[in-house]
Amino acid sequence: MNRSFRRSLLPAGRSLWLACEVVLALIRFAALVAAHAGIPDRTARGRWLQHVCRRALRVFHVHLRVTGPVPSSGLLVCNHLSYLDVLILSATTPCVFVSKCEVQHWPVFGWFASLAGTLFLHREKRSDVPRITREMRRVLDAGALVVLFPEGTTSDGREVLPFKSSLLEPATQQPHGLSAGFIEYSLNDGSVADEVCYWRDMTLLPHLLNLLGKRGLDARLCFTELREVSPDRKHLARQLHSEVLRLKESFSV
Repeated sequence: MNRSFRRSLLPAGRSLWLACEVVLALIRFAALVAAHAGIPDRTARGRWLQHVCRRALRVFHVHLRVTGPVPSSGLLVCNHLSYLDVLILSATTPCVFVSKCEVQHWPVFGWFASLAGTLFLHREKRSDVPRITREMRRVLDAGALVVLFPEGTTSDGREVLPFKSSLLEPATQQPHGLSAGFIEYSLNDGSVADEVCYWRDMTLLPHLLNLLGKRGLDARLCFTELREVSPDRKHLARQLHSEVLRLKESFSV
């Protein structure tokens, strides 16, 4: 069997594996609904998503290394490179994401985001920010971990884009904890910027199939906890951006 043929079998086999994992995850969610006699709370859904994402990382052959204090509640801000970021973070700690509403319509990823209780923001409507802010505060008050990608979009990982401050208002009002995270990927048989990062005008399905054809990739996730938080959200955005940059620089040492 020649090498090119074997490589063509790899994404096909993993696609089938991923499809089986999707079915199993939906069965587990149905059992969760039955056990709670209705839609479970976000804490239970966060644990369900964590189990799903840990299994999904095996499909992608992701080797994950985590350093720093892993947050379990409060607000976590992180750089954003790919849909894999969601799998990485959820597999590490149960959490609730804030996401653009377009993700809700993605095949598979959108379904699971909705089931997990993701907070969807209509970015084109400035009037939607107060609603999401209220929902974030309610979830934070319930003791959950809320994950926000304040760059507002994904990138190729070469730099951390400036942070938008519009959704940081709940973080300026203690007692909720505040953490920063940084994700980095490495790939032996390809380009991280072109084949792991999901940005520019990339299309989901071809990108996903190509990624499933990789032998495996390494992911590093580092956390830090902020002790002093600025009461001004614009200043806080700059403060958090500096923390994420510091984590990025520590990876290159």
